[in-house]
Amino acid sequence: MTLITTIAMQRGQKWLTEGGLRPTRQRLSLASLLVGDGHDRHVTAEGLYAAALESGEKVSLATVYNTLRAFCDAGLMHEITVDGTRSYFDTRMDDHPHFFWEDENLLSDAPAEELELARIPAPPEGAEITRVDVIIRVRKA
Repeated sequence: MTLITTIAMQRGQKWLTEGGLRPTRQRLSLASLLVGDGHDRHVTAEGLYAAALESGEKVSLATVYNTLRAFCDAGLMHEITVDGTRSYFDTRMDDHPHFFWEDENLLSDAPAEELELARIPAPPEGAEITRVDVIIRVRKA
C-alpha cells in the first residue's frame, strides 16, 4: 500500500490526462509524487526513485527514467541538463531561469522578471529556436 493521498492521486490523474498518457499504476504513482501537492518540482530520476520507494511504490530506477522521459515527451515536464552527467526534470512549463546550487546539487527557480536578455543569436539557416535554458550557478557564501 502506498502513502500517497487521494487528492495527490487525483491531481496526478488529471496531469496524466492533460498529457494524453495512459494512467498505469506506476505512472500515476510517480505523477502523484510530482504534482500531487500542487507545487512545482525539480527532481532527478534518483530523487524521484527514492521518494517512490519511501511512499511504498515498488518501481525500478529504469522505470522512473522511462516514465520521466514519457512525461517530457508528452509536454508535461522539461528536462534541464546542468552538465553532461546531471539532468533535472521540472514540472513548471513556462520559460524561466534556474539557480543551480553547486554545493547542494539542487536546482531552483530564479526570478524570471529579473532576467534580461538583450539579444540571442539567430539560429542557423533551416533551424528554429525551440527553447533557451538559463542556468545560473551559485553556492552559499
